[in-house]
This record gives sequence, C-alpha cells and structure tokens, in this order.
Amino acid sequence: MYIKIKLLFVIFIMGTCMLFGQSFKYGVTGNFHKGSIVNVHDYSKGKYGGSLGAFVQWPLVENDIFNSAYLYLEPQLEFNTQGEIAKAEGQVQKYNNNYVSMAVYLRYFFHQGNVKRDLFLFAGPRIEYLVSNTKDTSPAYEAAYSKYNLDSSTNNFGYGISFGIGLVISRQWESFIRYDRGLSKVFKDNPANTYNRLLGIGVNYYITNN
Repeated sequence: MYIKIKLLFVIFIMGTCMLFGQSFKYGVTGNFHKGSIVNVHDYSKGKYGGSLGAFVQWPLVENDIFNSAYLYLEPQLEFNTQGEIAKAEGQVQKYNNNYVSMAVYLRYFFHQGNVKRDLFLFAGPRIEYLVSNTKDTSPAYEAAYSKYNLDSSTNNFGYGISFGIGLVISRQWESFIRYDRGLSKVFKDNPANTYNRLLGIGVNYYITNN
C-alpha cells in the first residue's frame, strides 16, 4: 500500500511538470489537525492527526520577473490521518481512518497593482480515498451501541471542500490554517449525514519557486 502511495506522488509530480513546462512551482506540505466524524459515536471529542503531501502551482495571470502573479491553480496530493475519539459510559473508543486525498485549490494573493502581499486565501474541491480503517472499542460498547452507530460499513471514496488562509514567511516557507468539510457520507448504513471534518495548521516548503 505504501509503495502505491509513493508511486502516486511520483506520477502526480512528473505528470504536472510535463504538462505545464517551466511555468510552475512545486513543493511539499504538512499539517497538524484535529478532526472528527459528525453525527455518530455519542460524545465525540475529535482526534488529532497529521497530513503529508506534495503540491504544484502555476499562475493563472501574467507573472513577471518580480513574481507578481496573484492568482494560482494548485493541485495537492496528500496522505492524512483522520477519525475520532468518542467517550461513552466512562470509556474511550478510538476510530482511525487513513486517506489519500487530492484537492485542487484556487489561491488568491491580496495585492495592490503589481505589488503582491504576503497574505493569501485558498479554496477548492477535495476528494479522498480510504486506504485503511481500524477501531479500538470495547465489546461492551459494541454490544450496547452498534445498533445506533451503524458504522460497520465505511465508504471508500469521499468528497468535500477545503479552504483556508495563509502567510508567506520567506521565499521557500509558508504557514496556513485550513478547514476541510466532507460532503459525502462516511458510513454507508447510517441514515444520518456522517461526514468528515478537520481544522489544521501547517506549512508549505517550496522545492522550486520560480
């Protein structure tokens, strides 16, 4: 499975570079987040996790030698850990879902004329594929709550939206805050709208920043 994930990253970078020639930037991204699955598992406290991935950017407006382009298209591929921790009757139940996801962002820099500011916004659609899921729950909890949770069958594919705000720290480093909100159901058999959500803080590092 991890070999397949690495292969996806290589194909992602090589394919984009071949398609868009020299007019691109690329790098790696990572974040630390807290997420949960909504409308299931009693009193959910959320679960801390992380993401690691790669991104490519190219300008959608004219870019000069001063790097003045303020609008970019940014595909991003990442591996991320999600799930949640629920508490019921004094016990802690853990749900761990790991995804490979891809988002396609529009990135907008605040600017005045050709002077680009360090503050930017980004937003776009996001898809995810479940590569593994485990849970650590007690038999007593499953016996009492499985008929309410209806979480035995998980959808492998999901989609949603992702958006955030970021700040340029240096030529190669950026920081950002990001929120992901699922628009598809996590559990097939549960009639409620059981979707993923997470709020994270992270950094981007540019390997090349033309």
